[in-house]
Amino acid sequence: MAPSPVPAPGRPAGHPGTQSSGHASGHTSGAGVAFPRATRPAELPSVHGALLCVALPALTVCAEHGQLTGEGPEGVYDAGRRLLSRCVLRVAGREPVALQGRMAAADRAVFRAALRVPGDAGPDPALTVERTRGADGTERITLRSAAARTLRLPVEVALGTDLADLGSVASGRTGPELTASVHGTGLRWTGGDGRSVTVTADPPPMDSLAAAGVLRWEAELAPGAAFTLRLRVRGESPARPTASSGAGSGRPGGHLLAEARAEGDDPRPGKLLRTSVEDLRALLQRDPAHPVDVYFAAGVPWRCGPVTAEALWAARMALPLGTRLATTTLRALGRTQLSGSGPESGRLQGPLRDAGPHLPPRCTGIEATLAFPAVLAEARRWGLPSADLEELLPVAERCLDWLRRTAGRDGFVPDPGPAGPWRAETQAHAHRAALLGADLLDECGRPGGDALRDGARSLRERFRREFWLDDPAGGRPAVARASDGRTWPQLGGWAAHLLDTGLLGGGRYAPGLLDRTETEQVARLLGTPALDSGWGLRSLGTKEPGHNTFGHRAGAVRVHETAVAVAGLAASGHEKEAASLLRGLLDAAESFTHRLPEMYAGEQRTTGGRPVPHPAACRPAAVAAAGAVHALLALAGIRPDAPGRSVSVHPLASAPLGAIRLSGLVVAGEPFAVRVGRLGLGMVEEAAEGLQLGV
Repeated sequence: MAPSPVPAPGRPAGHPGTQSSGHASGHTSGAGVAFPRATRPAELPSVHGALLCVALPALTVCAEHGQLTGEGPEGVYDAGRRLLSRCVLRVAGREPVALQGRMAAADRAVFRAALRVPGDAGPDPALTVERTRGADGTERITLRSAAARTLRLPVEVALGTDLADLGSVASGRTGPELTASVHGTGLRWTGGDGRSVTVTADPPPMDSLAAAGVLRWEAELAPGAAFTLRLRVRGESPARPTASSGAGSGRPGGHLLAEARAEGDDPRPGKLLRTSVEDLRALLQRDPAHPVDVYFAAGVPWRCGPVTAEALWAARMALPLGTRLATTTLRALGRTQLSGSGPESGRLQGPLRDAGPHLPPRCTGIEATLAFPAVLAEARRWGLPSADLEELLPVAERCLDWLRRTAGRDGFVPDPGPAGPWRAETQAHAHRAALLGADLLDECGRPGGDALRDGARSLRERFRREFWLDDPAGGRPAVARASDGRTWPQLGGWAAHLLDTGLLGGGRYAPGLLDRTETEQVARLLGTPALDSGWGLRSLGTKEPGHNTFGHRAGAVRVHETAVAVAGLAASGHEKEAASLLRGLLDAAESFTHRLPEMYAGEQRTTGGRPVPHPAACRPAAVAAAGAVHALLALAGIRPDAPGRSVSVHPLASAPLGAIRLSGLVVAGEPFAVRVGRLGLGMVEEAAEGLQLGV
C-alpha cells in the first residue's frame, strides 16, 4: 500500500520549518498577486535521538532503550497511520536495564538489555535481552540465561495503540488508547473509522488480558538456554489492497538501485555509501494512482507525500546507481504538468516553499519544470533505455516550451510570479535546462535546440552584467534581483548551484553562467570560514544579516547543497575547496552514524566538537542520502556518454582521501567500477562491452 501524504500541521509537504502557501497551480500568474511569506510553524517533536527503521510505507520510531512507551512520535506506522504506540517488555515484573540500541540496517534496529534475577549474588546480570525490531513492527525478543540454575520467570508485553495519523501525532493531538480484544494468539484493536490492527505472538501467550493490553508467558530457561518470542503487527483498513491486488502491493523493488560499494585507504566513504544506498532503498514509495511508478519520499518521518522536486534531484544524484528510478520519478512528475494553451502550459505543479529571511517563497513547480529536461538528458548519458526516452521526451519538450515563453524578452525566469524576483539559483537551473535540453533535442532529431542555445547565451551575458556585484574583495553574485534593478547581495550555499552546469555529449560539461574569473571567485568564497563551517556548507554566510545556524535557508548546513558544491568545485578544478567540504561532510556523517539528516546546524567546527542536529530535520532524507552518493563520486569524476558509447573519468588529482575503488555502479545498463590511486590517477576496472574508455 502506497504511503499517503502525511505532512504535520505547520510542516506541510514543503521544507522543514515552513508553512506551505499552497500549490503553485492554485496561484494565478496575473500582476498584483501576493505570495505570502510562510507563517510560523508549530513545533515538531524531535526524532533525532530516535532510531528510525524505514521500509516505506512501513516505519518504526523507537528510542535507544527499545521500549515503545507511547510518548511523542514513538510507534509502528504504516502509510502514515500509527498501528502500535506501546510495546513494553517486563521480565519478573521489571523492565530490563537498557544497554545499547543501534541500527542494524535501514529497516532494522537491535536493542540490548540486561537484568539481575533473584538470587544473583554480585553485580553481574544473569539474564540478557536482545530485541530485533523491523520497520513493519515485526519483533523478535530473546532472553538468554547465564545463571547456574534453571530460571522460571514471568514475561509480559504490554501493548497499546491509538491508531492516530502521523499529522495528529506530530501536533500532539492524538486520542486515547483504544480498548483491545483477544484475537487468536494475540490482541486486536479497532478504530471508529473501521481501521484495525492485530498483534500476534509466537509462541502463543499463556494469558491474554485484553482490558490491560497485556500478553503473558512463563519462560523456563536452563543454564545457558534461551527463550524467544516473536511479535507480528498487521494493520487493516476497509480499503486496504490485499497482497494479490497487483503491482501496488508490497515494497518497491530494491533492483531499482545498484549495490554500490567504496573501498580504500579511508574507511568512511565505504560506510557512508553503504548506509546511503540502504536509506535510499528504504525511502522508495509508489505513486498510489500509478503503482508501477516508484519515487523517493522526501524524508522520514514528516515528508512521505506526493512526488516532489526533491525526489527528482535525488534521482538525478543517484543516476550512477541506475536510470530506472529516474524514469519512474520523471513519469510521476510529468503527470502534474499543466496543459492547455495559457502562459502556464507546460509547467509542472508544486507547492511554494520558504526561501529564507530575505526573499518571498519560491515555487517548487518551477524548480521541477527546469529540472525535468536536464535530468532526462543526463539520464540518457548514463544509459536510459530508448523506450523510456521516447515516452518522456514530449513532457520535456513542453517544459522547454514553457521556459522559452517565460524567459521571453527579459531573458530571466521569475520565481514565483511574473513580478519576480529573479533568483540567481533559478537562472542557473534555467540555463542548464536550456543547454542540456538543446543537446537532447538535437540528438533526438527534434527542433528547437538552436533557439534554446541562443536564449542561454543571452542569459549568460545579461546575468554577468546584472547579477555580478563588484567590490574590493573581488565581487560576488547577487542571490536575487528585482525588475527595478534592486539586488539582494546575501551570500550563501545557493551559490553552489552556479557551478552545477550539467553533462553534455562526449563527457563535456555545459558552460556556466559565470566566466572563469567569476567562477574562481565563487570557489574562493565557498571555501571561506563564513560559508565552510567545517561540517559542510552553510546556507547563509555568518556575516550576512539574518544568519541563523538553524535556519534551513539562513545558515544551517544542507547536505545536498554541500554535495552540489563538492561536485561543482571538483568539475571546475577547485580541488582544495571541494576536498575541504567533502572531508567535513564525511566527519559529520560519522557523528550521525553515517545516516545523514537533510540538514544540521551551521555552527563553526571546534576541536572535539560534533555537528548539532536540527530539531525538525528528516533523517533519513532522500536528497541527503543521494547527495552523499553525488559527493563521493566526485572523487572519480565519472563522465558517461552511453549514446556515444564512451565513458571517461576525471578524478581529483590531489586524491584527498587516498586510494579509493568505487564499484557496483551502472553505466550503459552494465556494472561499472573505477579505481583512483594515491597519485590521483584513475583506471576503469569494469565497464560495459564496447564502451570507449578515457581519462
